[in-house]
Amino acid sequence: MKPPALGLGGRHVIMLLLALLVALFLGGMWLLSGLNLRMAESSLAELRERQIHESFEANLGRINAHHRRMEQNTQDLARVGQLLIELGGGAAAAEEALRQALTDFPDAQGVTLWLAGVTPPLGMHAWRRGGELRVAPLEPGWEAADWLARRLDAWREGATPMHWTAAYFKERIDDVVISASAPVRDAEGRVLGMAASDWVAGDIIGLISEVELTPRAFTFLVDRENRNLSSLARAEDQARAQPLIEAVIDQQLHRETSPEMTLSPLALQGEAWVLLHATTRAGMVFGIGVPQAEIDAVLTPMRQANLRIMATVGAGVLLLALVILLLVAGMLRQLRTLYTDPLTGLPNRARLLADLEGHKPGALVLVNVDGFKQFNGVFGQACGDQVIRHMVSCLAAELQGVEWRGSRLYRMPADEQAIWLPGRFSHEALARRLAALQVAVGTSRLTWRGQELALHATLGLAATWQLADEGREALISAAGMALRQAREQQTGSGLYDPAKRVREGYEQNLAWANRLSAALEEGRIVAYFQPILELASGRIIKHECLMRLIDEQGEAVSPAQFLEVARRSRLHRRLTLTMLECCLSAMAQGDHSFSLNLSAEDLVDPEVSEPLLARVAESGLGSRLILEILESHSIDSYVAVSDAIARARALGVRIAIDDFGTGYANFEHLLRLDVDLLKIDGSLIRHLDSDPQALTLTRGIVRFARELGIETVAEFVHSPEVLARVRELGIDHAQGACIGMPEAQPITEPRLA
Repeated sequence: MKPPALGLGGRHVIMLLLALLVALFLGGMWLLSGLNLRMAESSLAELRERQIHESFEANLGRINAHHRRMEQNTQDLARVGQLLIELGGGAAAAEEALRQALTDFPDAQGVTLWLAGVTPPLGMHAWRRGGELRVAPLEPGWEAADWLARRLDAWREGATPMHWTAAYFKERIDDVVISASAPVRDAEGRVLGMAASDWVAGDIIGLISEVELTPRAFTFLVDRENRNLSSLARAEDQARAQPLIEAVIDQQLHRETSPEMTLSPLALQGEAWVLLHATTRAGMVFGIGVPQAEIDAVLTPMRQANLRIMATVGAGVLLLALVILLLVAGMLRQLRTLYTDPLTGLPNRARLLADLEGHKPGALVLVNVDGFKQFNGVFGQACGDQVIRHMVSCLAAELQGVEWRGSRLYRMPADEQAIWLPGRFSHEALARRLAALQVAVGTSRLTWRGQELALHATLGLAATWQLADEGREALISAAGMALRQAREQQTGSGLYDPAKRVREGYEQNLAWANRLSAALEEGRIVAYFQPILELASGRIIKHECLMRLIDEQGEAVSPAQFLEVARRSRLHRRLTLTMLECCLSAMAQGDHSFSLNLSAEDLVDPEVSEPLLARVAESGLGSRLILEILESHSIDSYVAVSDAIARARALGVRIAIDDFGTGYANFEHLLRLDVDLLKIDGSLIRHLDSDPQALTLTRGIVRFARELGIETVAEFVHSPEVLARVRELGIDHAQGACIGMPEAQPITEPRLA
């Protein structure tokens, strides 16, 4: 009776501790209620921080607005330069234009025009000196300056129209300036020179010095050469200001390019600062430095009070929590036995993963009920539950045998069960066990509401020694692969075989699916065009659009490597519609006809046919589009395919049967579908000059097509000898290496080999 007494005592202790915890929590809440008066201080702190952020954004906007004005006036000056070029204005006109530019733009200290592309070159500078405007030509030889050539070449190569310099000293202005420059172009858009406006450093400092946040806050602008223009330059206490200027320079903020506000900590002489900074339109970094103490001024009392309360409450809660955790830890060790499935009472997947720890040798069998969805769909979920229970009963009975000694049955998600068989066995022994399980399940019968249900299962097995040290999840995954392979091959059971590289196959398919998705997103699915020769006229009048994937190295990849993966991953619909766009784009650039390959499944798939037909109707190019239906694909419903063909023909689209002569349907497609062209497969055409049987069969196809009024196309015409035979047979068109190989652009002349 001792254990029960101990258990009862333990429960009492837990209840008492929980009561103390609740009491302490209530006491803490009472203490926290006294903080309501201090909430106002917290609100003020939040308001202060928000005020700083809003002020930063407002001043950044003000600076960017000034940059925009500088850029706009510089661009206006560039347009004046263009007018001077077009009207043939000389030095006098340029001088007047520069004077007017300085008059109209008081923020600029100077303006300059470099017109290197006119004859003779014209270069002139205007600047303010005192209260008057001065204008002078540029120094001789300015048109040969390397920096000017580099800047003009950069614009010719597509550089951004507006260029801002770093801070530099300009002799005529006799001050440090930052210049904004823009290209001067002629009517044809050629870069013939440039125009620039100068902004004096003193004005820059004055602009940013207007910001006032806290008593000791300062503002700064850092140019792309990390030169610091700061409001500290006007500070009375330079001994305090200079270390701050140097600290900002050490931050290397000129390397950042984000227009969004960023916060950076700054420690200087034992004091914490916060730098708020962002990149301006001119590529400079505008920032504000604020002492952390001035931000936190209203938070200090709040933090101190909160620290005292949290220390008191936290210490008590931590002490009680440690005691409770020690008691609960012992209970949790017992709760591990509750890893069971509520329907069957079996251990579940979580317990299987726990049991697989330790890398013990053994085999894992996954058992999947065949047709389980039908049981649920026809007879309801209650029947499905009974099927699972009956399956578990059959498996459990089989596992009582000697050969299954030490095995354990688990319930997996959905309709799967798992069997763990410890030990190491031969391939033959494992195959015998799988066969025995199938017999046990297959011979059992379940009666549901008076109806006898036959149960069957598919099994997959994987062993730990096949996977080295890949882990328990890998073992379950490998068994699942074996099960899926058995289901695909309809063998009933399968053993995972690393030599078959099943996993690598799945991984390769996944990799191809990812490559296809990336290629579709990046526009690397393109069309290559193979010419089709009209034999009567000797002209190229058609092209076949053939899909290619341009890989990461720029090489074209044949669809033979990825089309099956595309169909499995349902990406083929996007590929088909992408090829349609390539086809329509090619048609819009010329007057040739273009053909596009489709399967019968695509024609009856509304997710393909509806957008395809809508796009063709929108383009108005249906009369030059040919849809080639793959003859080698079976057609389940001629009615549905015929309906889709009728809708396409209503848009002027012509229909062709591709690869004719390879599939079992052959002439049935011609008799039951309304088609315009017949493409005779290359397996017949390539041997016309050497195989009498191929010649006879092809002659019959041509005669039959001619009687039905259907044009013919010979595929794989690879040599002049084959081309001669094609002409003799009276085939209408020829396609193949002898005419031209697929290329990225349609060709207009045949390249007869």
